[in-house]
Amino acid sequence: MKRKPQIMIGIALIALFVILAVAAPILAPNDPNATNLALKNAPPSAEYPLGCDQMGRCELSRLIYGARYSLGLSIPVLIVIAAITLFVGCYSSYKGGILDEIMRLVCDILMAFPLIVIAMSLVSAVDDSVASIIIAIGISMASWFLRMVRSYAKTECGKEYIEASKISGASNFRIVTRHLIPNVLPQFIVYFTTGIATAIMSVSSFAFLGVGLIAGTPEWGAMLDEARSSIYINPSLIIYPGICLIVCCAGFNLLGEGLRDRIGKEDEISAT
Repeated sequence: MKRKPQIMIGIALIALFVILAVAAPILAPNDPNATNLALKNAPPSAEYPLGCDQMGRCELSRLIYGARYSLGLSIPVLIVIAAITLFVGCYSSYKGGILDEIMRLVCDILMAFPLIVIAMSLVSAVDDSVASIIIAIGISMASWFLRMVRSYAKTECGKEYIEASKISGASNFRIVTRHLIPNVLPQFIVYFTTGIATAIMSVSSFAFLGVGLIAGTPEWGAMLDEARSSIYINPSLIIYPGICLIVCCAGFNLLGEGLRDRIGKEDEISAT
């Protein structure tokens, strides 16, 4: 991995934003929600390094805290969804039959609906809260994860080591957990890292549309929405959160693409 600059750059960018999210109370120079209309659209200064927004709030502090919302609403949800779909997808592919057909049908139905449609339906049926965003992202990403796991698991199930495990008398659970999942996991990790970038963009998209998060929340998408009214007065309010969003997603995409290339080369070497 150290020989792949793409992977190392991705890891460095991810580590940067994780540190910002974890240490936000320490790193933020001011309270991100403290308003002072006397400082409306104030230019950068020693106290406010990136200036203030249209409500007189510290722009840098809000950007730092924005990492908490973007990563905090994406990574924990995807980790849980990934663990569930990895086991369910591998087990259903191995067992086959009606269980596998149900999994395939569920994936096809969920993948037919765009993420924004699922989110808006949940908001209308339940309430306009963070829980609606989490559920929408979980449902949407679960279908994509499950579809990907099934496709890779189907390929692995036809290989000789699975047949050897059956002949040796290994139980279905042991075959899935000790043999099938470890061989599907490398490709799944690649898909998972790029899926985090998709989830981060989805959270910001919902916030930009005013769905789920409370007004004034220091989240990058919500900051972009609020900055639209000041685009001609203070265009930097749009530039800063846009850069954070792009760079953060780029970190996960670079890591995923680098891992995919690396795993592909290892597969070629092992095949030869």
